[in-house]
Amino acid sequence: MPKRQGNNPKRRIVEQGTFTNRVLTDLARSVRYEGSSLHKKNHSDYDLDPPVNPRPNKSLCDGKGPVPVRKATRLFRSGLKHGMVSAFGEGEYPKYVWAVDEEGEAYEAKLGGDGPSYHGYRLGDDDKMMRRYVLDEWKKRCMNN
Repeated sequence: MPKRQGNNPKRRIVEQGTFTNRVLTDLARSVRYEGSSLHKKNHSDYDLDPPVNPRPNKSLCDGKGPVPVRKATRLFRSGLKHGMVSAFGEGEYPKYVWAVDEEGEAYEAKLGGDGPSYHGYRLGDDDKMMRRYVLDEWKKRCMNN
């Protein structure tokens, strides 16, 4: 798998407190997590069409085991709640949302092309710097809340 670009300024988490709880709550109401067959090796319960179509150069959200849509949605909402988002871009949505699961795996959700929907993937060994950045920021923001 090719190494990902590690210095993309759009892949930066905004400073803690940049957005009020109200803004983050409103954002959570206006966006949705849908997943993508390009980032799945198992269709799980996503009801995707095509069911599974992983690309060799894409990170898999379920590369270390199934990630049911309920868990992915919970992670996505948790990232929003804790302000683990990039700056808002066109359409007033962040391009990225990040979260960490109970096993310490870091995930990145990216805004899709069809309205305010996101698909996500695990930050793996091909993106160690970003994974460390997300884990460190999650620890600061979320471990005591």
